[in-house]
Amino acid sequence: MTPPEGDLRAAIAHACRALAAQGLVQGTAGNVSVRVEGGIAITATGVVFAEAAADDVVIVGDDGRIIAGVLAPSSELDLHRAAYADEAVGAVVHTHAPAAVALSLVADRLPCVHYQQLALGGEIEVVPFSVFGSAELAAAAGGVLAGANAVILAHHGAVTTGRDLSEAVQHTAVLEWACDIYLRARAAGEPAELSASQQASVIATAVATGYGQKHGV
Repeated sequence: MTPPEGDLRAAIAHACRALAAQGLVQGTAGNVSVRVEGGIAITATGVVFAEAAADDVVIVGDDGRIIAGVLAPSSELDLHRAAYADEAVGAVVHTHAPAAVALSLVADRLPCVHYQQLALGGEIEVVPFSVFGSAELAAAAGGVLAGANAVILAHHGAVTTGRDLSEAVQHTAVLEWACDIYLRARAAGEPAELSASQQASVIATAVATGYGQKHGV
């Protein structure tokens, strides 16, 4: 269930501040959104993440009309809308996280080098550079996100999705961590990848054991 408007906008602002505290966003370089009935709640353009407040979040209807808030929505509104074409997506996080940007400069994909990447879709594609806020960028990222929870944007950053805001933020952290591991390994040699059969075994075991889920006593 979507929280009340005020609570939702405050939750998005809190997520922005947390992303900044983790070093995943510098200054205004990012945007966060959550699906709401009839539209999306999204950070406004020019928001300083470390100082984000509820008033820095606007709600935009499916028709493009601002339903709540007085600021202009992020310039990446269309990028977020493209991600919501997948009905399972409840939240979207876009950052210019350093390891993701660095990887985009030297590779056209992030191989599946750790099983935690499977929550993102396994191997993560790097899409070619398109200008921020462009229809080309939205189309390229949306195409990948139709089958994965993450995409890396060349010379730009990354986008992650989740069923809710908490999951989307967690996916951002996992993606940046995986990019960092890959770059460190690549500096020393050729990183080994998990094979398709190894990935399938991890998925089967996770399903059978409920790995990653909280269990009551």
